[in-house]
Amino acid sequence: MLLPELRESVCKCNQVLPEKDLVRMTSGNVSGRDPESGLIVIKPSGVAFEDLTPEKMVIVDLEGQVIEGSLKPSVDTDTHLYVYAGREDVFGIVHTHSVYASTFAVLGEPIPACLTTCAMLGGEIPLGGFAPIGGEDIGQEIIDKIGRAKAIVMQNHGVFTIGRSAEEATKMAVEVEDIAKISYLALARGN
Repeated sequence: MLLPELRESVCKCNQVLPEKDLVRMTSGNVSGRDPESGLIVIKPSGVAFEDLTPEKMVIVDLEGQVIEGSLKPSVDTDTHLYVYAGREDVFGIVHTHSVYASTFAVLGEPIPACLTTCAMLGGEIPLGGFAPIGGEDIGQEIIDKIGRAKAIVMQNHGVFTIGRSAEEATKMAVEVEDIAKISYLALARGN
């Protein structure tokens, strides 16, 4: 089995998402890129998070060809691949539809930098424009709009976070939702 440590890491990170209430059912995903081979490990499409195992993770190359795995890779694979191709510093990507952060996505607003913890995310969490699911358009929008931030909310869609590892990108996804919730509640009280 190729990349057993990265498979284990990506599997564990995927399982964190429902534990932290960032996803529902099978939507959302984590991927990680191996720095030596450049291969990407990603969640399989349509598999419930509680049913994931390292063996079920799918390995693809930067062109999207399945290198190892019997399941279909995530429908968001092209998005992940576009970001990896455009950002040599990224080795982990997370996509969620977390409730509070997605509220900002629906409103078409960035998430304001309201706490000192926002510094680890790069400040304000920018808004990316609407793009259809399942292709490179979302990846292009992420590359064009994310800047120095570690997260972006995509218009009427959800959140993407990046990191130097799948673990860091997962941590950023948890932080984004916490900041979005605090921002949402604070804005309900005032400005």
